[in-house]
Amino acid sequence: MYLQERGKNLRNASMMVDLVHIVVGILIVVLAVISFLNPEDNMLMFPVIFFLAGALNFINGIYKIRLSGREKRKKAAGVASVIAGCLLFALAVISAVSIWWG
Repeated sequence: MYLQERGKNLRNASMMVDLVHIVVGILIVVLAVISFLNPEDNMLMFPVIFFLAGALNFINGIYKIRLSGREKRKKAAGVASVIAGCLLFALAVISAVSIWWG
C-alpha cells in the first residue's frame, strides 16, 4: 500500500516538474525574443529572464535531490543545479540593480 501511494506522489511530482519546465521554458523563450528585438526599451525583461531561469534550475535541482536517494552522483547533479539556480538568482539581482540605478 505504501509503495503505491509513494509511486503516485512521484508521478504527480514528475508531472508538475514537467509542466513547470514547459511553462517557464516557453515564457523564457518569448521574453528573450521580445527583449532581443528591442533591447533598449525592454531592458527590464533581462532580470526576469534570469530569475525564471534560476527558478527553473532551483526546482530541477530540488527534484533531483529528492529523487536521488542514496546515489551520490544524482545528488551531486542536483546540488550543482541548485548552485546554478542560486547564481542565476544573483545575476538577476545584479542585472536589476544595474538597470535601475545604472
